[in-house]
Amino acid sequence: MNLDKKSLEIINQFKLSNHPEGGWFREILRSKYYVKRKDGQKRNNISGIYYLLCKGEKSAWHRVNSADEIWIYLQGAPLNLWYLDEENKKIRNLKLYSNNPIEMIPAGCWQAASTSGEFTLTSCCVGPGFDFLDFEMLRNIDPSLRPGKAMKEFI
Repeated sequence: MNLDKKSLEIINQFKLSNHPEGGWFREILRSKYYVKRKDGQKRNNISGIYYLLCKGEKSAWHRVNSADEIWIYLQGAPLNLWYLDEENKKIRNLKLYSNNPIEMIPAGCWQAASTSGEFTLTSCCVGPGFDFLDFEMLRNIDPSLRPGKAMKEFI
């Protein structure tokens, strides 16, 4: 992938690494306090990352079980953030940019994202705090158990 000069500057400035879902990230905060979830699991109260998507990259369909995720626009082109609204069985598109910089994806909702330009830098905060044990990639689920085909049409 050919990254533009600004994307490379951001990757170097924030010391970002490849993220398993696509894009670039670095954890920037993790509460030293813990919460016990209803399922008995212990997690940090909250965690946060920098997250960068460059032109041609995407955040693959994924979900964070038992934790809400707040996306915060920082700079660059508007971000397209999709999620599966299970209640209405529809894909919803949220745009993050300077006039709408914050959105939340509820716990357990399938979500995906892409930049609408050369790059988008965001921050993502998860509460209770993120743990890869709660992270699920759609591509890793048996196809017969995946939600609707409509998700394939996006991104």
